[in-house]
Amino acid sequence: MQPFTIAALREQRAQTDNPYLEFLHVPSMSAGVYELGVGEEDTQQPHTEDELYYIVAGQAVLLVSDENVPVEAGSMVFVPANVVHRFYSITEPLTIVVFFAPAEYTHRDSLPPQV
Repeated sequence: MQPFTIAALREQRAQTDNPYLEFLHVPSMSAGVYELGVGEEDTQQPHTEDELYYIVAGQAVLLVSDENVPVEAGSMVFVPANVVHRFYSITEPLTIVVFFAPAEYTHRDSLPPQV
């Protein structure tokens, strides 16, 4: 068993220069805390695993493929593997718990080569 609290994870993430902190990584899944400030740019690329976003705090719009999904505290959005997505129009600082299944980068080797 591994217990976690949002407060402790946010504090740990704040001590890094990275907006994302992975706090769990096992073969079947991984999880992390992702934080973006008002007006910040979300530069993430499509992932090779399915993911579920749980919005802990904040307000923004999540672009998933060609759909715009308004999100706020309590929102959950599933994003299938390899689908373009990003947060934008961040009007309140975002704290997001991200769950990957299987664990993030499990299928990285299945990506086509970059030209």
